[in-house]
Amino acid sequence: MLDLGISKMALIGAVALIVIGPEKLPRVARTVGTLLGKAQRYVSDVKAEVNRAMDLDELKKMKESVEEAGREVEKGIYSTKADFEKDWSDVTAGLEGAGSSSDGSTTPSTWEPPPPEYRRPNKNWRLKRGATPQWYKARHGVRRQVQSGAARVARYRPKPK
Repeated sequence: MLDLGISKMALIGAVALIVIGPEKLPRVARTVGTLLGKAQRYVSDVKAEVNRAMDLDELKKMKESVEEAGREVEKGIYSTKADFEKDWSDVTAGLEGAGSSSDGSTTPSTWEPPPPEYRRPNKNWRLKRGATPQWYKARHGVRRQVQSGAARVARYRPKPK
């Protein structure tokens, strides 16, 4: 930020020591340091804002160029479609009179059945399919039902003597 050498810093320190006095110099130095820190943060914030604005402008230009390219591609597709339809109508108009059969169809028809309809499988991953016997669950202490906290305390409460 500022171009200060060691000799200039020493001269500034000596003048500050004489003018301010040795007892107030540390407090003034802290204040100057905090002010310099705030100034540096402000400068970095301004730089970041300028960079963001420049990036935003570049993105806007890029968006406009992409939109323009999309419009050109769309125009090309429509022109190709129009040319193809014109050529197709010319070709099919030439075939109508030449290749007609006795029933009026130009090509033999081959019937294809439609593809099968999608059916969702009846699976529910939340349901357990295994059938564990009740005696096995009772013997190994598998919980079958939800038990409240009070019921659990009552269950494991020591027996009175």
